[in-house]
Amino acid sequence: NHHAPYRQVLTHGFTVDQQGRKMSKSLGNVIAPQKLLKTLGADIVRLWVCSADYRGEMTVSNEILDRMADAYRRIRNTARYLLAAIHDFDPATNSVAPADMLAIDRWAVKRTREVQAELEEAYANYQFHQVYQAIHHFCIVDMSSFYLDIIKDRQYTMGEDSLGRRSAQTAMYLVAEALVRWITPVLSFTADEIWQHLPQTLADGTARSDSVFLETWFEGLPDLAATPDDFSDADWQQVIAVRDVVSKSLEALRKDGVIGGGLDAAVTVHASPELVDVLGKFGDELRFVFITSTASLAPLDAKPAALETIKLDKGQVAVQAERASGEKCVRCWHLREDTGRDASHPELCTRCVSNVDGPGEDRRIA
Repeated sequence: NHHAPYRQVLTHGFTVDQQGRKMSKSLGNVIAPQKLLKTLGADIVRLWVCSADYRGEMTVSNEILDRMADAYRRIRNTARYLLAAIHDFDPATNSVAPADMLAIDRWAVKRTREVQAELEEAYANYQFHQVYQAIHHFCIVDMSSFYLDIIKDRQYTMGEDSLGRRSAQTAMYLVAEALVRWITPVLSFTADEIWQHLPQTLADGTARSDSVFLETWFEGLPDLAATPDDFSDADWQQVIAVRDVVSKSLEALRKDGVIGGGLDAAVTVHASPELVDVLGKFGDELRFVFITSTASLAPLDAKPAALETIKLDKGQVAVQAERASGEKCVRCWHLREDTGRDASHPELCTRCVSNVDGPGEDRRIA
């Protein structure tokens, strides 16, 4: 019919080695694709292609492929964690309404929705390296290093059917549904594997389709713009920035042998007024964000003179970290003054006693 059998054509640069030389047998720098497929698998090779800006020369070497293998494992491990955490989650009966979700769970859903919008644009414009960067950052920074790290305590310590646990599972389920679709054009075999392990019944009660390759973008991410929330996106950016400072202080204590891990620590964050306003909303739940046994706030001008002040994009902080007092709860591993207070559970803190035998703790934020 005098029309080309395609809509658009992409051209790409030559594949070159780490020194920028073209690959040839005479130079001995050829990397055989067949060998890579056997040793690394197709998905890692596909991830390398996706990560490269094809508009120029595409550099490949064993070192670069090793980095891609590491990036792939991180993305895969994020997916594995999500699947494991929602193993008993039925979207049709266990989902928590957005207005009832904990604040940090709503943040995770909002962030997922933002990234999906970025990816839709990147895929549409064939900016595959931006696809790789966005997915990698989301899995490693947003999820593994921040969100999933914080909600572990809630998953392990709260009641099986508690609001706190089901809220986290709702968010993780939505993240997993979106993530599997994002990676399908690139990590096709991995996406197919993930698809088979997601809940087979969807939120509307219908059955999951046979293949992720029959799907398009995930349309189940709720728009939370109109949902009342005490925390803005800017608030969460400030929380993340302060948490990074706290983590560095805890790492210094670990190196000095004062603590073995964050749960051995007590921190006091001396902050400027704008940060106190944000962090103060967390109340006692601030310790769950920092993953410490205790966490408290104080004015910046009340800090010890020897304590270093760190300037952030918005505000200033100085972190005072030390070993926490109290006894270790064998269930949550927090060092608490109230451990053993309940005679019927001499090795548990009162929070865990409530989660085991009582009404359970009330979480609203983290």
